[in-house]
Amino acid sequence: MTNNALPQAQLSDKHFQGNFFEDFELDDLIRHATPRTITEGDVSLYTALTGSRFVLYCATTVANACGFARTPVDNFLVFHIAFGKTVPDISLNAVANLGYAECQFESPCFVGDTLSVESKVIGLKENSNGKTGIVYVHSVAKNQHNDIVVSWKRWVMVRKKVASAPTGIDSLPNLASTVTITSQLIPQTLDFAQFDNASSGSNHRYHDYQVGEWINHVDGMTINPSDHSLATRLYQNNAKVHFDAYAMKSARHGQPLVYGGHIMSICRALSHNGLANGLWLAAINGGSHTAPSFAGDTIYCVSQIMDKGELPDRTDLGWIRVKTFGVKNLTLQQISDFIDDQTLWDEHKVLELDYTLLCPK
Repeated sequence: MTNNALPQAQLSDKHFQGNFFEDFELDDLIRHATPRTITEGDVSLYTALTGSRFVLYCATTVANACGFARTPVDNFLVFHIAFGKTVPDISLNAVANLGYAECQFESPCFVGDTLSVESKVIGLKENSNGKTGIVYVHSVAKNQHNDIVVSWKRWVMVRKKVASAPTGIDSLPNLASTVTITSQLIPQTLDFAQFDNASSGSNHRYHDYQVGEWINHVDGMTINPSDHSLATRLYQNNAKVHFDAYAMKSARHGQPLVYGGHIMSICRALSHNGLANGLWLAAINGGSHTAPSFAGDTIYCVSQIMDKGELPDRTDLGWIRVKTFGVKNLTLQQISDFIDDQTLWDEHKVLELDYTLLCPK
């Protein structure tokens, strides 16, 4: 008698499960896979997903007038694409991405440039619960000419492969609270001397911003499910918490979380109303995602001018340090009250982002 029963399937172990906390060691250097050539399609899709209107990235005529031979790629898009390269190795098993520091945009990026990314482990701290630990990395993205385009440090809470009593691993890096703006962070050809306010729709330049002032950007943007799913895929960020709805049903929130970088880009786009002439993103000094966001949330933001300064021999531009607070699901009146109402901060704040912009004088 013939036995027609199928043999039990044997699953191979060729798939990659991501690194757990125990897999990281100090000074590990990780070369991330899948270099990425940036295309016109990437730029167009980013505009469609965020609605960003910063004119330097929208009009070749304006880019030419500001010293670029071609239109540069928005530095937030560059950051997200580079960040996405690191996810499979650094944060596939993350509980949360906790923060950023010392993000520097050292070279402009253009359509046709290819980004490759490496990360070095610079800190490890095991949590007292024995289930997770915090991994600190310094990531560097270079173009095809081996020029550094963007570098940043971040820390992420990662699951342990096996929960156990803490081993006492506690090696924390020194992180600067701000990035010092030098000529190294100003594109060599950038020149705002011929910049025309009419192209941005704003007359507010460097000297119009005062340290300590608050700006209510007023406008809001509702996150559609397709928006944040497409954004996550655009950046090739394969963290399941952002797009695997079936798996997330059994997780704490019961649904996918919006990638925090998408919230950063939404807030940057919304900040155009009040910061339209903050044209060039030179650095991200620090940032944290203070609460999750989900499809259906509406994002608003307010900003405070933290500092400003000039550079020797630059009569065409100055830098302004901005801290933008992203909030969700507030009325216009509550947005106005947000600054002075701690309850609104605690219940609705989703992002705190400290960054430095170059602005025409």
